[in-house]
Amino acid sequence: MNSQEAILIAKYVASVCPQQRFNEHTPDVWGDILAPYSVDDARAAVIAVAARQPFVAPAEIVTEIKTRRAERIELAHVVYDGNPLETGAQSAASRRALIAAAADGLLPARTPAAALGTADRLALPPGAPGPYTNRVAAARAAVGQGIPTAREGVVNPRAISCRICQALPGTSCTVRGRRMRDVHPARLDDAKRRAANLPPTDPAQDRAAEDRIRAATAAMAANDRTIPPAPETTQEEPTS
Repeated sequence: MNSQEAILIAKYVASVCPQQRFNEHTPDVWGDILAPYSVDDARAAVIAVAARQPFVAPAEIVTEIKTRRAERIELAHVVYDGNPLETGAQSAASRRALIAAAADGLLPARTPAAALGTADRLALPPGAPGPYTNRVAAARAAVGQGIPTAREGVVNPRAISCRICQALPGTSCTVRGRRMRDVHPARLDDAKRRAANLPPTDPAQDRAAEDRIRAATAAMAANDRTIPPAPETTQEEPTS
């Protein structure tokens, strides 16, 4: 939130709570407190707080925003299928980015089944029986969690969404509700183009090309039906 948006929030609170006192320094102070959050989240928090009490304090706005963001994260059921090309630090940063995206409302609410898919996940390699503690437990708990990142020169189809099944970044492609082990060819092509720093293909152009191919095929089939078959010719035997 910038200073201009902080002024808007202060005016918004003054409109909702006309009995609350403000001065010329209020927007500056509120801007410092609400700087990490978006103006839309702050406005929604003001409405929620003002609906249950006559005055609205900045700390109460922050508490309401944090509650909303935590609810979004919980409802998104963040799941990541993993990227073997990432280091541990990159995986941790990617997971934080995915959680932040869920908190910002960029990831839709999903059930655990929808987030995980219906196919069975690969089993963990055999090892010592549990229970696991300390770093071993943390490592095993982190399996399948995070978000891939698209990096130049690296083809990682799970770093982008799929335009065929609408799978989100970090999730596997699905076919008729079942989780695929591989990804759709179109998603792989898009990842290759991104790795080569090429613009993505236009789905409308792809559909137009497919329509042209179908029309040409239908025209050829129609021509084959309209051309009459060649007459049969028989060679007459010479008469003596």
